[in-house]
Amino acid sequence: MSTLLELRQLSLQVRGLPILHELNFSLNAGRTTALVGESGSGKSMTAAAILRLLPPGAAVQGQILWQGEDLLQCSERRLRGLRGGELAMIYQEPLSALNPLHRVGRQISEGIVLHQGSTREQALQRTRTLMSQVGLRSDLIERYPHELSGGQRQRVMIAMAMANEPRLLIADEPTTALDVTLQRQILDLLHELQERCGLTLLLITHDLSLVRHYSDQVVVMQNGRSVECAAVDTLFQHAQHPYTRSLLAAEPEGKPVPAAPAETENLLSLRALQVEFAVRSGLLRRIKSRVRALSAINLDLQAGMTYGVVGESGSGKTTLGLALTRLIAAQGQVLFMGEDLMQLSQKALRPWRRHLQMVFQDPYGSLSPRLSIAQILAEGLEVHGLSASEQEQRIAQALIDVQLDPALQHRYPHEFSGGQRQRIAIARALALRPQLIVLDEPTSALDRSVQKQVVELLRQLQERYRFAMIFISHDLKVVRALSHHLLVLRAGEVIEQGDAQTLFTHPQHEYTRMLLCAAGIDPP
Repeated sequence: MSTLLELRQLSLQVRGLPILHELNFSLNAGRTTALVGESGSGKSMTAAAILRLLPPGAAVQGQILWQGEDLLQCSERRLRGLRGGELAMIYQEPLSALNPLHRVGRQISEGIVLHQGSTREQALQRTRTLMSQVGLRSDLIERYPHELSGGQRQRVMIAMAMANEPRLLIADEPTTALDVTLQRQILDLLHELQERCGLTLLLITHDLSLVRHYSDQVVVMQNGRSVECAAVDTLFQHAQHPYTRSLLAAEPEGKPVPAAPAETENLLSLRALQVEFAVRSGLLRRIKSRVRALSAINLDLQAGMTYGVVGESGSGKTTLGLALTRLIAAQGQVLFMGEDLMQLSQKALRPWRRHLQMVFQDPYGSLSPRLSIAQILAEGLEVHGLSASEQEQRIAQALIDVQLDPALQHRYPHEFSGGQRQRIAIARALALRPQLIVLDEPTSALDRSVQKQVVELLRQLQERYRFAMIFISHDLKVVRALSHHLLVLRAGEVIEQGDAQTLFTHPQHEYTRMLLCAAGIDPP
């Protein structure tokens, strides 16, 4: 078994801060190595070091041997030839990695033209094939990244990485935005490509069930160090390090916050809520047809309660969240605190937004890189007329609420881990003391142990402040730990809805049962 890539005594510092400490492990050709650990353990920085995509002020020591060639000694021209060709990467946050100004088809075909010398037409044909392979309709090549769901954007990133059939694919959380059924499909696809092309895969993930099913070797990282490296069966059956054992035991658990007896009136009622998107084509981008993304949604939510929304990628979960917060055009009624928000102008709607907040799926994309954390949290407070002293108090309390040190408020988003950024996004929503928070996949990019922490955090905050939640997720175990009610969506249609405990134990629809089984939840 030949070694394709080897890390020897790899250490990394960024502006004097130690990030990685003397890493030693190797990737065997045609095999899958999983890199696991909590958020901030150095997994993504290890991947960035291999491709030499490091921030300014980074100092690297040791060796990164690519078939015997030290990548740390390569010229930039040599690296450009390797990146996207023999070495490819799927990034964790597709909305940040994709260019918002170009259609996804152009972004995929660009690498094909550069590395293979193909014509535009040949590259376009290859792009259509790749879209089909990752489960996307070929007509989506005309869409911009913001017009796709989180799962669709992730699949575009996978298609882009596989465009030139690389020898080594570094997949940084490639399934975080995908539902449980698509996770299996995507990793089955990568496994098929591995078999056919001899692909070597470095899989960075927090999902240990996927690690167990798809990996040959596991490297466990903690605080920038490799604490354990073993064959997958050996590690899961006989983990040696206490940290590894704690990771294997971590899983969201517990029950939703008990409802207060007085919380019987509806805080939110949706009546026949539906969303349609225009399909445009041609030089003048005229509307050719319309696609219904959401059909006649009805639900009632009481104060202090949580409504879980589940379904496959593209089922309309995020569209529902954006529609009820009036961030996209929709039809129907959104009755919030007795007021129909659909009848209000944008100016009249503004005072209501302090009571209705949203936590977006991609915290890095939703937090401005130009503003400090204090400035990000202060924006909404300033808009709604709070004084400077009130803003300072609310910012400090919001950071304490999400278990972050208020002294960190002068740092910028890029200085935090994924889990910390998600806490900041929750703090921004909390700062205005809303009645309802819509959370769109708030734990999808987090490892299991941090997911468990965030679930417990949300439960504590809901009990303290009695806000209601619309909790959108493809992770049914997380939804079960938080939700009082459940809505199952498929292709914009309601499959079933009702009491969460009833639906988890006695699902009526075959689609719901399929989702539960794919998530490892077997109803009795």
